[in-house]
Amino acid sequence: MQRLLSRRALSLLALDLALGLLAWWLAFWLRFNLDVPPEFAQLARASSGWCALGLAIGLFVRRVDRQVWTYTALPELRQLAEGVTLGAVFTAVTVLMLRLPDFPRSVLLLYPILAFLLMGAARAAWRTLVEHRHHEEGGAPLVVVGSLDDAAGALRALKGAQRWRAVAILSPVVSERGRSLSGVRVLGTVDDLPAICAATDAKAALVASPPGSDERRQALLLAAEAHITLLTLPRPNEWLQAESTGPRKIELEDLLGRAPVALDVAGLAELFSGQVVLVTGAGGSIGSELCRQVARFGVGRLVCVDVSEYNIYQLEQELRLAHPQMQGLYYTANVREPARLQAIFERHRPAVVLHAAAYKHVPLMEQHNEIEALRTNVLGTLHAARAAALCGARRFVMISTDKAVNPTNVMGASKRLAELLVQAVARQESRTEFVSVRFGNVLGSSGSVVPLFTEQIRRGGPVTVTHPDIVRYFMTIPEAAQLVLQAGLMGRSGQIFVLDMGEPVKIVELARMLIRLSGKTEQEVPISYTGLRPGEKLYEELLADDETTEPTPHAKLRIAKTHGPLPDIAEVVRWIDEAGAEPGEAALRAWLKARVPEYSPR
Repeated sequence: MQRLLSRRALSLLALDLALGLLAWWLAFWLRFNLDVPPEFAQLARASSGWCALGLAIGLFVRRVDRQVWTYTALPELRQLAEGVTLGAVFTAVTVLMLRLPDFPRSVLLLYPILAFLLMGAARAAWRTLVEHRHHEEGGAPLVVVGSLDDAAGALRALKGAQRWRAVAILSPVVSERGRSLSGVRVLGTVDDLPAICAATDAKAALVASPPGSDERRQALLLAAEAHITLLTLPRPNEWLQAESTGPRKIELEDLLGRAPVALDVAGLAELFSGQVVLVTGAGGSIGSELCRQVARFGVGRLVCVDVSEYNIYQLEQELRLAHPQMQGLYYTANVREPARLQAIFERHRPAVVLHAAAYKHVPLMEQHNEIEALRTNVLGTLHAARAAALCGARRFVMISTDKAVNPTNVMGASKRLAELLVQAVARQESRTEFVSVRFGNVLGSSGSVVPLFTEQIRRGGPVTVTHPDIVRYFMTIPEAAQLVLQAGLMGRSGQIFVLDMGEPVKIVELARMLIRLSGKTEQEVPISYTGLRPGEKLYEELLADDETTEPTPHAKLRIAKTHGPLPDIAEVVRWIDEAGAEPGEAALRAWLKARVPEYSPR
């Protein structure tokens, strides 16, 4: 194979040199109006060797011999132009130094232009021939949805995906109709998707518009009715995976996602590179993503703590495969056990602690398990914060929730009390920066509605929604984890950060999107309403009524300014410890409301 490739490269180089010599003679013919006098023909023959040598040197210097003609594009043409120019300069210098008598100097100007045109035309012809052959051989017809700017990148990506062949573009920009890009015409707008797919015999559409755009949602609604498969390009991190060689099926994150988070990469690298980082709840949805993000910043040692043996085992297998050079340590431990937690912290002395361990399922914590929410969310957070301070950690970041704002349920109130305890510890411990970060629901996280809806759709329905007007904020797991890290870098001790969650989404609309993504309609998979569950609100807030926010240098992060006294840490610990295995529901809620005045149980 190596010999075959070398022969092909030499053959193409020989063809380039032959075209260069042809350009040399063409330059003479043009100079003398296609009738070269004998003496100048002799001069052309005598200098042809220098022309070939100069061109060979220029092409080798710019490594034009390594080009693959099948994929010639602007970068290759620029490289070719540079090689031809270098060769022409060498040839001109040589000819002028030899002082050949009566040499027509205009030839030296015509030659590189003609050489570039001939060699570029050869490449363009070859690529056209190959693409025509691929077109004739097949490739399923595909409609591209997006403006010309968006479609340009998609068409470039499709060049290497022989499975698909773009036959039309549907642009949301009405003025672009009738124009063409890479030989593919704009035949209409997104509304024309079913008709254009039927006319071109296309069974799939590639949505090139950015994540979260209206075109994506509109295409989804139309595609389900017409039984059209919706595709999109791989995400940036998926291009590195061997299996991501072309378009993939569109997913919920592509419909609700937003522009990528802008991170202070230099600051985060300085914070994590070569440092010891400890993550509690490391096996959960957010905790595991935090571990992935931290690992990418070159952490010196990553200490992963989780109560679930299975989750921590799964994380260990993934990280060892993805980051074999990283030193990872994996502990099964419960944040409710301060001695065990303290032993782990003292052994590794982390510089940064990311506290993601928590109970978060609202209905489950609202009945029969209230004391468990307090022991894990409140005492567990206190134990982790104290352990971080005692071992001299630089930063402690607690993962909070939008349900901690004006809470109506025990889970939300327990997280708000945990925020207050972190602020109380921050006042006592000056060596560690203590920060809390609030955000809403995370798409696809454990216990969220997306896995539930997906399973219900798989069974044929119905998809159960509590109320037709219920809304929630949503964010993708990577986006949430990245903003947590950014807040941890920026935050000063005692601050509570609020993430920009974008616009809230109606849960019923989320259900409809998932049904359409499965290729079905609401007639095939019905939606039923079950009523609000205990402690559930129609909408979530990111800021309490008595709070204000102030901006930060990061567009998606704001600081919540809270007021009011902080709780007595000793009293909180004593009450929860003495509450027993099953305290009275009314007494527990009354005690919780006394510590979290904005808590309004339902």
